[in-house]
Amino acid sequence: MSDARVPILMYHAVATDPNEETRALSVTPEAFAEQMAVLADRGLSPLTTAGLAACWRSGRALPERPVLITFDDGYEGVHRHALPALAKHGFPASLFVSTGWLRGPYDTGGGLDTMLDWDQVRDLAAAGVEIGGHSHSHPQLDQVSDATLRFELIHCKEIVSDQLGSVPASFAYPYGYSSRRVRQAVRETGWAQALAVGNGLARRAQGPYALRRVTVRRSTGIEEFERMVEGRAIARTFAADRALTKGYAVVRRVRQARRLVSRAGG
Repeated sequence: MSDARVPILMYHAVATDPNEETRALSVTPEAFAEQMAVLADRGLSPLTTAGLAACWRSGRALPERPVLITFDDGYEGVHRHALPALAKHGFPASLFVSTGWLRGPYDTGGGLDTMLDWDQVRDLAAAGVEIGGHSHSHPQLDQVSDATLRFELIHCKEIVSDQLGSVPASFAYPYGYSSRRVRQAVRETGWAQALAVGNGLARRAQGPYALRRVTVRRSTGIEEFERMVEGRAIARTFAADRALTKGYAVVRRVRQARRLVSRAGG
């Protein structure tokens, strides 16, 4: 199954009444519970990000019908609402935290809604949720300086290590944005694998630092979700997202080139 195509589900907030900033990328607790039941009913086998990467690195066989459940940012509803649904089915998951957004000693005040605190993060880790990094302050990493990029990667890793007593291995790019420079920095700062977005199925050939995910939104109906985890009609489902991503990628490259020229001249 080295050429397997694996759906990696990307969630953000799980909330009944999210604020406007997080609403579109949130799901209701009821929808999340129904989606987890679909995975169980269809016999899918959830893995952590580190678990998937380890299989692909070593050449070990993946479990039958693998799937990943991932959460970005660190919203409080992951503990309040998602954890009970995961525990009901015995599912592992991966949570990528922006350390400067979590409540506690490193909080920069940037969190978009009610965020987890570190006790809740430790609860999630104890329950089998892999805790990974999502930078410290959630910037667009491909648009920051080399020094800021390395700070974001290293500071995030040091905080998670200090709070959990173990070094995180998996990273997810804020906004899904990366570049060759960003991916190289992620590798050089000791992260073993990293997730993008891309709204496609993950494959070993993508390499460990550019694994694709599919976005689960508040507007994702159960039939669309079923197609997503079956790997059907992915291109059609996310056609508009992909067109926007390609167009914006050009804009971002131009912006970055202008910044580099400006720094060189200034």
